[in-house]
Amino acid sequence: MSAHPLEPRADRSRVDGLAKSWRDAWGDPTPEAFAACCLLHVQYEDPLAPEPLEGTIALCDHVQRLRAAFPDLRIEASGQAIGEGTFACVPWRAIGTQKGDLGALPPTERFMILHGLHYLELEGGRVRRARGFFDLYDAATQLGLLPQRGSFTETALLLIRGFGLRPRS
Repeated sequence: MSAHPLEPRADRSRVDGLAKSWRDAWGDPTPEAFAACCLLHVQYEDPLAPEPLEGTIALCDHVQRLRAAFPDLRIEASGQAIGEGTFACVPWRAIGTQKGDLGALPPTERFMILHGLHYLELEGGRVRRARGFFDLYDAATQLGLLPQRGSFTETALLLIRGFGLRPRS
């Protein structure tokens, strides 16, 4: 008899362990930390990666650049990691203050709380491919780079860009 789909699966501890190793690697990014949970030729993408990355060293370099921009960055679990077969999803919350350059963007000294998730494809219980998803517009508004949604400034910006005025609900 098979388990009900909503009941915890026998591999719950495996998924939890992988999610913890993944978040720990983001907290202290070293090639060794990523090698503990990833294949050496891991592929990675997120909205801040200029192109898809390949390998634990490239992933580590990317995370170190983010941590240089947000030296107090904390990555916390924001929900239960889920997984089935060769896939897992790890929800997270990133908390930090931008005190360093982020690409061409100078420090804003603004605090940010960003929710997102990493969708992981697994091979042999380790990450083969990871894709990060988060609201880049929300991050930009928290850093003071773009106007808040629904604000007069956003409406003016949309008007200038040719989108016309939207009626308020």
